[in-house]
Amino acid sequence: MRFYILMIFLFIKGLASAQDSISVITLAEYMGFVKTYHPIVKQANLIIKESEAKLMKARGSFDPKLEVDFDRKKFKNTEYYDKLNASFKIPTWYGIEFKGNFEENTGDFLNPEANVPIDGLYSAGVSVSLAQGLIINKRMAMLKQAKMFVNQAKADRQILVNNILYEATLSYFNWLKAYNEKRVYEEFLANAEIRFYGIKKKYEVGETAAIDTLEARIVLNNRQLNLEKSKIKFIKSSLELSNYLWLNENTPVEIRNNIIPNINTLQSIDDVLNTSLFHLEKLNLETHPKMQSLDYKLKSLTIEKRLQLNNLLPKIDLQYNFLSQTPEISRSFSTSAYKSGLNISFPLFLRKERAQLKLAKLKMQNTQFEIQSTKVTLKNKIDAINQELQSFIIQNKYTGVIISDYSTMLSAEERKFFLGESSLFIVNSRESKLIDAKLKAIQLENDFFKTKATLFNTMVTSI
Repeated sequence: MRFYILMIFLFIKGLASAQDSISVITLAEYMGFVKTYHPIVKQANLIIKESEAKLMKARGSFDPKLEVDFDRKKFKNTEYYDKLNASFKIPTWYGIEFKGNFEENTGDFLNPEANVPIDGLYSAGVSVSLAQGLIINKRMAMLKQAKMFVNQAKADRQILVNNILYEATLSYFNWLKAYNEKRVYEEFLANAEIRFYGIKKKYEVGETAAIDTLEARIVLNNRQLNLEKSKIKFIKSSLELSNYLWLNENTPVEIRNNIIPNINTLQSIDDVLNTSLFHLEKLNLETHPKMQSLDYKLKSLTIEKRLQLNNLLPKIDLQYNFLSQTPEISRSFSTSAYKSGLNISFPLFLRKERAQLKLAKLKMQNTQFEIQSTKVTLKNKIDAINQELQSFIIQNKYTGVIISDYSTMLSAEERKFFLGESSLFIVNSRESKLIDAKLKAIQLENDFFKTKATLFNTMVTSI
């Protein structure tokens, strides 16, 4: 008696240790690793950094600028000229630029207009674009567009990351499907082994015909063959899943045999992917990242159109500079000493400017059409997915009933077989129907998961 108790204890202990050696990775844990460490997700962050760098570049157009121009000519011990011109410019948001200048010129052959006091000549003034470039100019447009690009890049990054997570979830669902199929074949292989050895014992004592052992062995070999195929399929799906698993930026992870998926993923999928059935009437597509990206693109093109429209105006640049040789005295700058200039240019036909404006308008129209089309496409696609998910729920109920009925029929047929009122052929037939029903249920669950993932990808929900 003590021997049997010891054997039972050792068996339970061995079973517990075998279970401890198996680790389950849930969908939430898996998605956490992908989102945190996958290189392509890291690469998506570069989109924002690139747009921020372009924004910094655009802001650089408004940086103050220091310029120094120095010319000297000396030949045969004669100093022809020695000219120094240093300036400090401060561009502003509108077409206005402030400028301070110092000019010092000497030489025997200096142009008379370049003659300045011995200590040099100082000037302070402003240049203004009175028509083209006053309200908007190229550097203003570039800065506004760069700000739009940053916001657009954030939306595009969310879409790109979502696509990676979507592909990763499909791999997890395929892995789960392969594992569930392997479990089914393992379960029915055990049944086939028990049945084969039981019939073999009956044959040995003369209670059944030899043909029954042959049929049982055929079924056993078929189960073993199907199990071997499912194992290979599970290994391939595990390797595919490993493509998305990284412990850090430089360490990929390979799924081992003792790591399995969570068979209860159905209960947690909505929480992980942030998806559930919803009313399409309450859906706000304006907040969708794709729509936001297109909206920022349209705003950027609107700025481009305003710039091209402004280019139709004549170019009128006015400069006015106060002159002084004693800049430390503020009242030395007066209207009696100044240097001014006016530059006017205007193309007669404006063919280039009108063509650029037309192209800008066409780009805007194209984007507006894309926004309308994308909005309708998203709405219809989400509606179709929603209805498909509702249908899967109904199909799953029918599948559960079918599996339950097939299980009952198989149990009843097995009892009749052991009572000698049925045949092995009918039992195997009932079992094959049950196997097919369970495999269809696994496929249906996999289709349901993939549809949930498609909804996650279409909605670009954050997790």
